Amino acid sequence: MPQVVLLFSGKRKSGKDFITTHLQKLLGDRCEVIKISQPIKSHWAKEKNLDLTELLSDGDYKEQYRLDMINWSEEMRAKDYGYFCKIATDNASERPVWIVSDIRRKTDIRWFNETYGDLIRNIRIYADEDTRKNRGFVFKTGVDDVTSECDLDDYTGWDLVLDNSNGKQDIEDQLRSIIRFVANYRC
Repeated sequence: MPQVVLLFSGKRKSGKDFITTHLQKLLGDRCEVIKISQPIKSHWAKEKNLDLTELLSDGDYKEQYRLDMINWSEEMRAKDYGYFCKIATDNASERPVWIVSDIRRKTDIRWFNETYGDLIRNIRIYADEDTRKNRGFVFKTGVDDVTSECDLDDYTGWDLVLDNSNGKQDIEDQLRSIIRFVANYRC
C-alpha cells in the first residue's frame, strides 16, 4: 500500500502530464504513476484497433477519439462510478508515492477517499486560457463543457494549487512545492 496518493487534476492543456512526468523523474523508483484514462484508452484501442501509445500521448490522434471515449466511459461510470479508478490501481506497484495524473470527477476523488482515506492529497494544476491555447487547446463542444472537464471546477478541497500559466511559476518551483508536500508524509 502507498504512503501517500497524489491526485492531480486540471483542465486540458493545463500541464498535468508535463508536471507529473517531471515529478516521476525526480522521485524515481519511490513513485508509481497511475492513469485513470489508461483502461479507457486500452479498451478503445482494442475495440477500434487503434494505436494505444498514440491514444496515451498528448497529441492530435487522441483528440480524434476523445468524444467517443468520453461517451463510452460515462456509460461505464453510470453503472459503477469507481470502475476505472479500481482497474487503474489494481496493477499498481507497491511504491510509497502514487501519482494519479488525471483526476477529472468528484466521483474519482470520492472513490480514492473511500479506498485510501487519509493517504489522499488533492493537487490542482491551473493554467489560464491564453496559456492553454498556446499549448494547443481549442474549445470543443461536447468535450470541454461536459463532466469530464467541468465537474471539478467548483471543487474546493484542494490541498495544493499550482499555477502553471506562462510566466507564473516555473517548473522547478512547482516541483519543489510538490516534493516538500510529499516529504511531509515521510515517503
